[in-house]
Amino acid sequence: MKASVFVYPWDVDGDPEAPARIAGLGVAQVTLASAYHSTRALTPRHPRHRIVTAEYAAVLYPPGERWAGRGLRPYRAGRWAPGDAYGEAAEALAAAGLQVHTWVVLAHNSRLGAEHPDTSVLNAYGDRYPWAPCIAQPATRAYLVDLAAEAAVRPGAHGTELESLGWYGLAHLHAHDKISGVGLGEAGQYLMSLCFCPSCRAGYGEQGLDADALATDVRDALEPLWRGAAADEGWPTVIRLLGDQTAARTRAWREETAGTLQEEAVAAVRAAAPAGFQVLLHADPVPYHCGANAGVDPARVLAAADGVVVPCTGGTALLAPFAERAGRRTVLAANLTVVSGMGGSPGTLAADAARARSRGATELRFYHAGLASDGDLAAVREALSAPWASATAGSSSARP
Repeated sequence: MKASVFVYPWDVDGDPEAPARIAGLGVAQVTLASAYHSTRALTPRHPRHRIVTAEYAAVLYPPGERWAGRGLRPYRAGRWAPGDAYGEAAEALAAAGLQVHTWVVLAHNSRLGAEHPDTSVLNAYGDRYPWAPCIAQPATRAYLVDLAAEAAVRPGAHGTELESLGWYGLAHLHAHDKISGVGLGEAGQYLMSLCFCPSCRAGYGEQGLDADALATDVRDALEPLWRGAAADEGWPTVIRLLGDQTAARTRAWREETAGTLQEEAVAAVRAAAPAGFQVLLHADPVPYHCGANAGVDPARVLAAADGVVVPCTGGTALLAPFAERAGRRTVLAANLTVVSGMGGSPGTLAADAARARSRGATELRFYHAGLASDGDLAAVREALSAPWASATAGSSSARP
């Protein structure tokens, strides 16, 4: 099973020992951020710093001429990733014998929402989510598709992983977050993530829904949750609250909007990339889910992309719907957190990898080589040197 670790350019740039240290873990690949959202990140081994604050979502390389004169365009990184930070790190990692793939965050951008508020998701109460670009808006879609192509196909890259390529909703790791006082559950999260911008209102109309009436229905459905009603049972609760037909029509609009965006972005990456370039999406097999692991239709996304990266830190159940639709050459990468302080379990990596493989995983992803402690990395290194790893390290990820 081919394994890759996630890395930021600032983990590598300015640290001459970083490439060899990462290669020494026993992985063949790195997934290196080329476009990333705002964050505050630990760098526990870097000789120059310990904390990196990426103040806003940015590309970590000089953006190209395609953006000249456009209202929506990517922002260049500031002092946390100056110049061609991605390119410098990629070159150093490749020199250490590692295959480099890009890591591209798309529909998650707080600065875009702050400077262009009309691009953001607008909930049923009229509140905007500046971190969440509405993927139904034509200008936003064009921006995301072009960003995917440019940030994915960087010099020397062998493939890409596209994150947040779908709807982003209420859930968000926002600074000093204070929204967990009421347990919304899955149904409440869905209702609070429905967008009512002009593009989405028109989309609901195409589905035979009156947007004003829908917004009222959503607010009415949420009212018991604000008063402390018990947690829900997921989609059946949405059906109970909105009615079967209304609930289905909201999903139809949102899922078609996300599905066509995913197909357009993958096609744009393929058009810009050399032959053999691998395109994967960070994905959740429940199509109405929002977030970094975008909700997808497994059959539809696997018909467009080479595969998916699936969150498996809490278990491997999400692999099964993709495995049922996978072809012989489909990549199903199980993403496992190996940072103990972020809920990971590097000590159980061998067992977790075995479970993922039994559920259909063909590759592994480890989050995150730059954030992990020395002890966490030692556990990864030990796990990847075990017989189970060496027996499969050279095997193809393709199915028989």
